[in-house]
Amino acid sequence: MARKSWLDESAERSLIDDYVSKMESFTTAMADGRVDNHELEAQEKRLLSAMKLVEGKLDDSLHAEVTTLLCELTAYNVMQMLSNIEQARPHPTFVG
Repeated sequence: MARKSWLDESAERSLIDDYVSKMESFTTAMADGRVDNHELEAQEKRLLSAMKLVEGKLDDSLHAEVTTLLCELTAYNVMQMLSNIEQARPHPTFVG
């Protein structure tokens, strides 16, 4: 299996969102525009399985770097989601 780069050719943009948008489990869960508890639990199981598979293969130094990567990615995703919610929210203007 060929390696998929995490970054575009200029290393200015992450390609992870592009890969996620093509995952069958993700597109199926998002098809109806909502995520139910079953879909969330199934995703958590896939995540834990992937983490278990990779974690045992990492030496301590690389484990620390991948931990930082996962934390930065998670923080970015949460911040992006909150930003998107804020931008989509109506902002009434006071007319007095």
